[in-house]
This record gives sequence, structure tokens and C-alpha cells, in this order.
Amino acid sequence: MTHPIIIIGAGLAGWTTAREFRKLDTTTPVMLITADSGDFYAKPSLSNALAQGRAPAQLVSTLAAKMVETLNVTLLANTRVEAINPQTRTLTTSQGEFSYRQLVLATGAQPIRVPVAGDAADQVQSINSLDDFSAFHARLTGAGSDGNSNEPQATPHKKHVLIMGAGLIGCEFANDLVAAGYPVTVVDPATGPMAALLPLEANEQLREALAALGVTWHFGATVKSVNQVTGQPAAGDVHAPAPILQVELSNGHLAPADTVLSAIGLRADTALALAAGLACERGIVVDVTLQTSAPHIYALGDGAQYAKGFWGEGGSASTAGTPSVSGGRILPYVMPIMSAANALAATLAGTPTEVVFPLMPVAIKTPALPIVVAAPAPGTAGGWHSEEPGLWQFIDAQAQARGFTLTGQQTPRRAEQAKRVIV
Repeated sequence: MTHPIIIIGAGLAGWTTAREFRKLDTTTPVMLITADSGDFYAKPSLSNALAQGRAPAQLVSTLAAKMVETLNVTLLANTRVEAINPQTRTLTTSQGEFSYRQLVLATGAQPIRVPVAGDAADQVQSINSLDDFSAFHARLTGAGSDGNSNEPQATPHKKHVLIMGAGLIGCEFANDLVAAGYPVTVVDPATGPMAALLPLEANEQLREALAALGVTWHFGATVKSVNQVTGQPAAGDVHAPAPILQVELSNGHLAPADTVLSAIGLRADTALALAAGLACERGIVVDVTLQTSAPHIYALGDGAQYAKGFWGEGGSASTAGTPSVSGGRILPYVMPIMSAANALAATLAGTPTEVVFPLMPVAIKTPALPIVVAAPAPGTAGGWHSEEPGLWQFIDAQAQARGFTLTGQQTPRRAEQAKRVIV
């Protein structure tokens, strides 16, 4: 009996690995196991759907059944993986035990949750999946999970959203929400939006652009507590408003909101890997062929920590099966997943292949101020230098360009700038 290649996770990393593998091998059994429905959707679309008027159901590009048919795979949807045994090459799941030939961990990441006091702290929402977005959309609009209204609303009311975190995802949601007509407040302990990613002048531009659309900023502060209060109906309004929230900030400011969205960041989901004894740091540590510290087990996507040596950063990449445990990066973006899935598919098909990540600029979905950024590797000594309005280069200690940022009308120059960067 031929045991299947099993992929845990049916997000972009899982489905892309299956698709690329099928281009090379049409007969080896492949099984995907996922805790959700397995429907395929583009995760980046979650943070720009509201302004486009797209309901959650409209974000699904391919139903799971069609993916299964097209790729000739087995899908175990709504199934939890409870344990991995690397010695026996078996998985224990909520639907029984399965043996694998090779195992791929595409387990992704989970939202970072910070402690918040208050009787409504459990109402703070995060968005990291279509199911999460469906719940958030329902709270905003009073619609069901498919986006259809459960009951008519007598008075249109755009709910006030408070966002915890002014990083990339927080800013994308802020832009999307305010463009869709929702009042938005953003709270962050930093001095400006995307402060850890952008040059100071660029984050000031973004701050002003979103403020011009109506976003209210509270920097140098965090959310201390979230409590539920009952609002009073407006004069002449016989329809009492839904309960609202009162958010207390660390600086003492009280901010009213109808819902609170936490966009503080993501943390690699390493629970299964750690329990199985795999090497993990900030993510599941892999070598240049994406193999973990256990034979026959691989990882990619938001949950993987890629070893040093992928980008010519200095130091040699580890040999297969013995990943580096010093340094390395997590790359929670689309393009690294595509590169990793292509290389991993070849390895799974019998041709060990090292993944090499080219320079991968990220287009940030903030239409108020279009931004493209190619960040330098973490720990790179140097600083941002303004070349001309809307263009910055990150120059290292050897006077070499290691990254760039483009804003506004400069964003079409990404290919030109990429050629100037040393990776």
C-alpha cells in the first residue's frame, strides 16, 4: 500500500503545494487535512473586501469540492490533527489515524492576543481566516455568515471600529473600513503607522492620508480595558441602538466603539510541531529544502522559519535535516509561499530542491497612499535615505542598497528599484 503525502492546512501554502506537486506527479496519493471547509480564497482579499462591497461568500474563488476534483486529492475538512508521531510516520486526527509517506506542515499562524481587562474583553475580534472575517462582517452589518441580512435595519448605522495595532494589517483594515464609510479609531504604542517597516517620512505621509479620510489615531498608547455600555437612542429614534463598547486606553483616554478589532500581529502556529519534538523558534525551523528537524516532515508558509543562507545574508545554509537554529526569518507574504511551494513540490516528487527567495517587494493595500516596500533583512545595519519625494533606499554600512520604499506615484518604479538592491 502506498501511503499518501499528507498536507496539514488548506490555505494558500497547502493548496499551492498540492497544485505544484500534481504538475510533477499525477499518481501519488495526496491528502489535505484542514480544520475549516477547505474552500480556496485569497487571504489578502480579507483586508480590502468591505470597500468593494464584497460579502464573505463572494471571497471564495474555488469551492473545496472543485479543488479536490481538479487536483485529484483527498480532503478531510473540518478535521483536527491532534498529534504527529515522526517515528511511526503517523497522524492522530479527529477522524482517526493516518500514515504518511511525507508530511507537509502548512499550519500558518495565529493572531497574537494581548491581555485586556473589562467585561467585554471577550468581544475583541481578530481576522486571520475567512471564518474570522465572516464573524466580523456579521457584527458590522447584522448579516449572516454568507453576507445576507438576517433582518431589515430600520436605520442605517455604520458601526464605529477601534483597531488595536497600526502595522501593515491594521492600516489595511483601517483604510478599507473608512473607505466603506465606517468610523475608525486606531491605537498603537508606536509613534506612527507601520513604524517598524517604513521610513519615518513615509509613515507620516500614511498617517496624514488616512487621517484625511477620517481615521482617528492614538499613538503611544495601548488598550487597557473593553467594557460594554448601553447607548441611548437619538432624539426621535424609536429604535434603541445596539450596546456599544467603551475602550479605556493606557493614557487614560476613553474611546467609544461598537466593535474592537485586534490587528497586533501573527505568531507562527508551532503547537503540533513542538508536541512532535520538532525544532521551533519563532516558527518551525526548516533547512533550504524546507525539511524540518525530523526526516520526511517539511514546512512552509506563515508557520515556517526559513534558515539563514536563503538570501545571501552571510553564513552557510544548514544541511538537509539539520536546520540552523540561529537567525532565520518568517515571511508572512504571498510571494515567498509561491517560491517555497514550487521548490517543495520538486523535493516531494523526488528531486531535492533548495528554495531561493528573490527580492520580493510587498504592495501594501492602502489606496489612500499606495505603498511598495522591500524591507531589509532583520538586523541589517544601516538606515533609510530619501532619494527623491516618495522614494527611499535602505543603505547598509557598506553603502549598498538593501531595501527600498515607494509611495504614491513612485510605486510603478518597483522593478527599477529592485535591480538596485543587493540581496
